[in-house]
Amino acid sequence: MENILGLVALACGIIVGLGAIGASIGIALMGGKFLESSARQPELMNELQTKMFILAGLIDAAFLIGVAIALLFAFANPFAATFLSTIAR
Repeated sequence: MENILGLVALACGIIVGLGAIGASIGIALMGGKFLESSARQPELMNELQTKMFILAGLIDAAFLIGVAIALLFAFANPFAATFLSTIAR
């Protein structure tokens, strides 16, 4: 049982860590491209800024979905329930 809980904790850390790295890299690349495009065409800055904020929200939403899944595994662990039901037999 301790082995399952330890592996689930490790998996939760990996889910959150890789999600954070991916979201950080995605927002950094998007911000850099936004600055490049607004320097080339300053008249489109307002339209590009609106689109950039929408995309930043979508990138963060993907990360937060990963955090929610990690919290599900951490607190309502379906693997531990399955393991306990097999032991009870």
